[in-house]
Amino acid sequence: MTQPPPPPPNQPPQQGGFGPPQDQPPATPPATPQPPPAAAQTPPGFQKAPEPGYGYPQQSPQTPPPPPPGYGYPQAPQGAPQAPPGYGYPAQPQNPYTQPNAYGQQPGYGYPGRPTMPLQPQPGAPGGGGRKVNSSLVIIVSALVVIALIVGGGIWYAKSSGGDGKKHGTANSGGTTGGKDDKGDSGGTPSGGKEKVPSDPAAQISFKVPLPKANDTVVTAGSWLTDKVYAKSGIAQIVGYDPGNGSKLWTIDLPGPVCTVTNHVTSDNRTAITFQPKMPAKSSSAGCSQVAAIDLDAGKKLWTKSVDSGDYPINFDNVTVAQRTVAVGSTNGGAAFDIDSGKLLWQPKPTDSCYDAGYGGGDKLVAVRKCGQYDNRQLHIQTIDPESGKVISEYKMAPGVEYASIVSTNPLVVAADVGDSAGDGSGISDYFSIDDKTGKLRTKISAPGDSYGGRCDGISRIEYCKEIVVGNDKLYVPTEEHDGKGEYSKTNEIVAFDLSTGKQTGQRADAGDGYTISPLRMDGGNLIAYKRPPYDKGGQIVSIDGGSFKETKLLENPATRDVRDVETSMLPDYAEFLYAQGRLYMSAIFAHKSDSTYGKEYLVVAFGAGG
Repeated sequence: MTQPPPPPPNQPPQQGGFGPPQDQPPATPPATPQPPPAAAQTPPGFQKAPEPGYGYPQQSPQTPPPPPPGYGYPQAPQGAPQAPPGYGYPAQPQNPYTQPNAYGQQPGYGYPGRPTMPLQPQPGAPGGGGRKVNSSLVIIVSALVVIALIVGGGIWYAKSSGGDGKKHGTANSGGTTGGKDDKGDSGGTPSGGKEKVPSDPAAQISFKVPLPKANDTVVTAGSWLTDKVYAKSGIAQIVGYDPGNGSKLWTIDLPGPVCTVTNHVTSDNRTAITFQPKMPAKSSSAGCSQVAAIDLDAGKKLWTKSVDSGDYPINFDNVTVAQRTVAVGSTNGGAAFDIDSGKLLWQPKPTDSCYDAGYGGGDKLVAVRKCGQYDNRQLHIQTIDPESGKVISEYKMAPGVEYASIVSTNPLVVAADVGDSAGDGSGISDYFSIDDKTGKLRTKISAPGDSYGGRCDGISRIEYCKEIVVGNDKLYVPTEEHDGKGEYSKTNEIVAFDLSTGKQTGQRADAGDGYTISPLRMDGGNLIAYKRPPYDKGGQIVSIDGGSFKETKLLENPATRDVRDVETSMLPDYAEFLYAQGRLYMSAIFAHKSDSTYGKEYLVVAFGAGG
C-alpha cells in the first residue's frame, strides 16, 4: 500500500493512518514526530516500487530518453529540476510543519477540527455497546469547547450503487457499497455492465476548470455525476456543470468552505455535505458544524442543520447518506436527519457508555461504535435501521483495534489496521467480511501492506477508502507496484478475494507493462478500473468482466505531452475520478495559493471518448 503524501501546511506528522489519533484524552501530550517505519520485506514477484513523493510517482521508460520536465516522466537525475506536485493535492511547502494552517480542513487530511476536551461520556467497563436513541434533539451536558485548528485536506471514495440500491455516478477511485446490482445473482455469476464500448475509445479533453485562487490551502473535496449534471466543490461553493461541454448550470454558494462529503446519492440525486458556518481568517477554523442536503439535479440546498453540545455546536467528522437518511458523526455526538425535510430522526444518547465515531452509508447504514478507554478500546460494527436508529446486528472486533473503516455496507466489509501492523500508513492490515443480518464474521482477509494497495482513514472519515472495490461478493484490490518486463518499468495487477472464504479467486487483471491499475467502481457485474500511464502514453479506462476478467478498453487519453502533463497531475490515490458513458472526470481536492513555478493548474479536467 502506498504512503499518503506529506501533510498539508502545519499538519502534524501522520501516525499509523491518515493523521494522529483524534480522540485521545486531552491530558495526553502530542506525540513526538516519528520517522516513517522501515519498509517491510516484499515477497518475491511483488517488489515494491519506491514510495511516491508529493507529486506524481515517477516512472522510467524501458529505454530511457533524456529526462524531459513535467508530470509523469522518468525521474530526473539528482540535482535536476523535479516535477511540481500534482493538482490533486496542495503544493509542498519548504517546511510543511511550520507553515500556516489550511482553512476548510482538519487533522487527518482535512476534516472538522475536534474540541480539546472530548464531550462523549467516558465509557465504563468494556462492552456496553447497546444503543439508546432519542427521537428529539438531545442537548448534551455542557463543557467548554475549544475548536482545534483545521490543518488537513482529503477526499472519499466511489461506487456505482447509491443509497437505495439504484445506480448513480458519484465520486472517485475507491470503495463501493456493493448493492444488488453489484452482486449479480446472489453473489454468484456476475451480470453485464451498463457502460457501452464506444466505437472509438480515443479521447480528447472536453473541458477544463481552472483551480480557484486562494490565499491558503482550502478543501475542494466533492464531485458527483448524474444524467443531468457534473457537480464539483469549489471554495465555499458547489457548482453544477454540463457533463458534456462544462458550461455552468448552477451555483450553490456556502458561507464557508466544504469540510466533509459523501459519495452516496439517493435515487433522485440528493446527497449531503458538512461545511464551515463562515469563511475563517487565514490559519484558523470556523468549525465544521453545519450539515446540509443538496439536490444535485436542481442545484438547490434543501436545508441546513447543526447540533449543539451544551452551549457550543458539534463539529462533525463525517457525513453519509443511507436510503433517505443523512447521518453525521463525531467523537462528541451525532444525529440523523430526513434528507427531504431535514427532520431530526434520532440521536445516540449521550449517556451511553459508548459513542458512534461515524457511519458508512449506501444501501444500508453501519455505525462504527467505540467502547472502552482509549488504551483499551473495543469497536462495535453495528448495522442499524436508518430511519429509527435501531440496531439490527452487531459484530465486536477484537480489543485493541483503535480504528476501522467501512469499505462496503452491502455486503458488509470493514478494513482495519490490526495491531498497527500495516506499517505503511494505509490504515489496512486486514479486511473483515461480516454478515449484516446476524453480525457474525464470515471471514477475515489478510492484506499485507507490502503486497497490496488501497488505503482507508478510519480515524474520522469512516467511509473514506481508496482503490478498494466490493462487488459480486468479492473484494477487489490492487497489488503493490513491482518490476515490469522492461529494465526501468513498473506495473501491478488487480486481484479478487472471495468474501465467503477469504481466499483469492485466481482472477487477475494485469495493468500492462509500464501501467499501474486502480479499481474505481462496479458496473453491474463488471469492474471499472483506471490505468495510470507510463511517460509516453495516455491513461485508460477499462471494463473488467466479473467472470472471465477479460479487459475491454472504454477510453484512452491522448499521449501528447501537454495533455499527459495535466492527466498525470491527477492521481487516483488522491484526486477524484468519475467515469460514465464515455466520459472521464478528474478533479482536485484542494485549492491553494498559486505558484507560477507549477504552471497552469486545474480544479477539473474532463475527457470524452470519440464515439
